[in-house]
Amino acid sequence: MRPCLPAGLAAHARLANIDRGRLVFIVDAPVWQAKLRLAIPELLDAARSIGLVADEVVIRTSPGTPADRRTVKAPRPMSPATQQALQAALASLRDVD
Repeated sequence: MRPCLPAGLAAHARLANIDRGRLVFIVDAPVWQAKLRLAIPELLDAARSIGLVADEVVIRTSPGTPADRRTVKAPRPMSPATQQALQAALASLRDVD
């Protein structure tokens, strides 16, 4: 069913099961669930065209495995000017006490 998915959606959705006429898809974020929901009529037509008996589409969201998730970049170091301004702000707070 992956080739039948709309462009851009195939990397985020997969057919997990076919259960009593229901196509069960797993997506990795709610935004892809909404986009897949818009494609339900086309998905049912595509499933029927390849011989699957399908009357309904169920979409579940699963974040996937940690390896599938995007890696978070390390924060960039502060510039010297930013560091000096932060230290000055902290010093001014200490003077108030």
